[in-house]
Amino acid sequence: MLDLEVVPERSLGNEQWEFALGMPLAQAISILQKHCRIIKNVQVLYSEQTPLSHDLILNLTQDGIKLLFDATNQRLKVIEVYDLSKVKLKYCGVHFNSQAIAPTIEQIDQSFGATHPGVYNAAEQLFHLNFRGLSFSFQLDSWNEAPKYEPNFAMGLASLQIPHGAMVKRMHIYTGNNLQETRAPVMPLACFLGNIYAECVDVLRDCAGPLGLKLHLLTAGCGPGVMADAKVRSLERSIYFGDSCQDVLGALGSPHKVFYKSEDKMKIHSPSPHKQVPSKCNDYFFNYFTLGVDILFDSTTHLVKKFVLHTNFPGHYNFNIYHRCDFKIPLVIKKDGADSQTEDCILTTYSKWDQIQELLGHPMEKPVVLHRSSSANNTNPFGSTFCFGLQRMIFEVMQNNHIASVTLYGAPRTTNQARPESSSSSH
Repeated sequence: MLDLEVVPERSLGNEQWEFALGMPLAQAISILQKHCRIIKNVQVLYSEQTPLSHDLILNLTQDGIKLLFDATNQRLKVIEVYDLSKVKLKYCGVHFNSQAIAPTIEQIDQSFGATHPGVYNAAEQLFHLNFRGLSFSFQLDSWNEAPKYEPNFAMGLASLQIPHGAMVKRMHIYTGNNLQETRAPVMPLACFLGNIYAECVDVLRDCAGPLGLKLHLLTAGCGPGVMADAKVRSLERSIYFGDSCQDVLGALGSPHKVFYKSEDKMKIHSPSPHKQVPSKCNDYFFNYFTLGVDILFDSTTHLVKKFVLHTNFPGHYNFNIYHRCDFKIPLVIKKDGADSQTEDCILTTYSKWDQIQELLGHPMEKPVVLHRSSSANNTNPFGSTFCFGLQRMIFEVMQNNHIASVTLYGAPRTTNQARPESSSSSH
């Protein structure tokens, strides 16, 4: 049985690990994988058709704990303990819930002190006792007690009287004073772990197509030697097609992984593939997992030739390998008519394929069907995806109409060609 420390408005954990509000989904899953012998039977719950409309949930069924992640930014928003019989809980080092200590209203009052009167929810038949960043829900013993605790009974004063011996049914840890209005906080300093993260990524374009990326980055920079002085720093970096490995390393630092392509499965779709001279070297990717970005380099020139932006939607084969890349792709749409007007619009991580087609028009060719699996004999439980090419961009579309990834490509500039003017960034 897990023995965990409750920190209101912050975390639930022990000396080895903690689930902290604002923690990225990937870090929480990494904790669960590392301690899989202790924390077992974990469910991942999400909406398959509308993944942005419901929180993404990690349900620790053996321990009675749910971790609720914001569907958009994929950071931990609420920690819920829904079965207190499966876990030991303490506050400031003193247990208020264990096999020997029942979590009654008297015990909660003794451990956490005074707070505002409890609020009765008639629909749930639960009393909610709220502290800042922490709430307890108490179960009523019988239907007969319910009318006594209606808000209007005895001029509302009855809401003060949570029944003696009432037991906690659920506990929530969250940010702020209101569980219904809470939002996932910014990522805590302790979660950076020496990595850089992308707040958002702007695709730089001209009238012909993509030129590169402008990344708005976050990192936990610290003063000389003292971790207490650490604070989140924001910076901007720009990288372009035709940049060298050294340019990219100087802007973003070392990648998490370098992946060499063993074969080009899309080569067959290029004109006259049989005439192409086979390369003695393989193109290679720089994988920046915490940015949600891959950068492909040409094996001969070692210059950038493609960018891949990952949306990390649940239900995709690569889910949880990358953090979500919150990208923005500006478009200039020409309207038909005598005036030949143009309209500016932006594609984002959350744009659906039917919306994109309305703006860019339908592709002239049928999509390429992409089958992913770990080996030739394995099947992908999430099904195939479909790749459409428009305006030097390849959109990988899931079966629920969401975008799984966007690949940007363009003609690299020659070595004597200057970097674009917009490459200046604040260092």
